Amino acid sequence: MLTALILTTSATNFVSAQTTETKTAIGTTTTWGTVDGVSIIGLVQGPSAAVADLQIACVFEYTDGDIFNPPALPKELNGMVHLDDALKGAITDVRKTGKFKGHALETLLIAPPKGSLSSKKLLLIGLGNRNSFDAELMKEVGSVAMREALRLKVKTVSFASDIKDAGIDSPTALVAENVVLGAFDAYRAQSYLNQKHLSEKMMVQKLILLAGPSFFTVAGGGIKEAITKLNTK
Repeated sequence: MLTALILTTSATNFVSAQTTETKTAIGTTTTWGTVDGVSIIGLVQGPSAAVADLQIACVFEYTDGDIFNPPALPKELNGMVHLDDALKGAITDVRKTGKFKGHALETLLIAPPKGSLSSKKLLLIGLGNRNSFDAELMKEVGSVAMREALRLKVKTVSFASDIKDAGIDSPTALVAENVVLGAFDAYRAQSYLNQKHLSEKMMVQKLILLAGPSFFTVAGGGIKEAITKLNTK
């Protein structure tokens, strides 16, 4: 069973977000609920510092300097920049050279050098063209994330959407809700196969969703909505 999936949401409109949202302290953690025996946890933390077997981060198709320049968040608040710095620019390199194009649902698995990240593995998932982003895509992203976590037999998964970090105005609660809904669509499909003895043992135990200090409460509302829907199915 998957031990932890962490979803990170940061601020798109930095100025307004910092003044209108209540900030939650970094390191704050909350168990939002449980679905099918998997704990769903919220954590205020960046993807480079979150402890997990598998860290998942999302990126749009590359445009020059996209994670460093406005409307992207400033470096000190930008989780994707922190990941890139920790890997000595490798994420920018694979994107800029076209080795990872960031098309919607495209994936790239990275084995970070020991000590560079708090996670053992890093999975990038593409979000496609930033100008046509739709929160509905996050259901499919959540499904891809869960399938990869199950395939890799990890127990802890940290999920960072990084949409706000990229400077994209998006509905925080709906994005978080859709990631959880999509993740458990995939989880339940695999569970069905497992019951039929057509799948290996499922290792996932926790789904941890990362959120930025200004968005933890809002994201939590969407996560709890997803948990309610899933537990009434």
